[in-house]
Amino acid sequence: MSKDVQIIPLRAAVEAGNAILDVYQSDFTVDHKADDSPLTLADRRAHDIIIAHLAVTGIPVLSEEGRHIPYKERREWEKLWIVDPLDGTKEFVKRNGEFTVNIALIKNGHPVLGVVFVPVKSRLYFGARGLGAYLLEDRAIIDAVAAGEIRTSDDVLSRATRLPKAIPPRTAIKVVGSRSHLTDEVKTFVEEMRSRYGQVEFTSAGSSLKICLVASGEADIYPRLGPTMEWDIAAGHAVAENAGARFYCHGTNQPMVYNREDLLNPWFVVERAGFSG
Repeated sequence: MSKDVQIIPLRAAVEAGNAILDVYQSDFTVDHKADDSPLTLADRRAHDIIIAHLAVTGIPVLSEEGRHIPYKERREWEKLWIVDPLDGTKEFVKRNGEFTVNIALIKNGHPVLGVVFVPVKSRLYFGARGLGAYLLEDRAIIDAVAAGEIRTSDDVLSRATRLPKAIPPRTAIKVVGSRSHLTDEVKTFVEEMRSRYGQVEFTSAGSSLKICLVASGEADIYPRLGPTMEWDIAAGHAVAENAGARFYCHGTNQPMVYNREDLLNPWFVVERAGFSG
């Protein structure tokens, strides 16, 4: 995978995130029936920026806007980008900052590159096959990526922290779950963990940030026992897997694959590197 291809989604994610911030930081209210609502405006601006960047790769793009592309056409794609310009719409509306920009490159059904940008928190997660996974939190460097002053992924990674981070030992297992979509099944899962391990700490977070918390080692396990779409998780999957985390379908232990006919994901679990659950 060329460095030129690697830097393109990094720059696209940061530019899109900055465009979202322009709307997010304005004095807005949300009318869910209006096509020109701030939420819709932020999503559309981010989508247009990402598509413009990725167009130069010649690789097709799948996103919520393209969900109606016939499967007989999609199944011929050996490579594709899977994009969510604004993941965590409820977090955007709540103004808690836990929304992300997600860009993943898929090859033969498997994520080989992923970028997750958390605009409000200035966190840029990046993972790629053969490179590992990284977190960049230096806002000046992130801005330099958006401005085109940093031109290769190596220049980004040299300033980033390799994932997983060195995390001090914990006395309790840390489970992370959805802030806005907590299901009864997850509650049961957590109680079962407590029965097995004793001390279990549950933390809520929004969007694909949950996957990244496992990738970084800040959380031990993320059970998603509820609905998600492919664009919600593909980028985080790439980051987590390249950080050594395990990402598997709940109940079958099979790996998650992408560009399926049904874009609704099966339930899944993400475990940090080294976790022996």
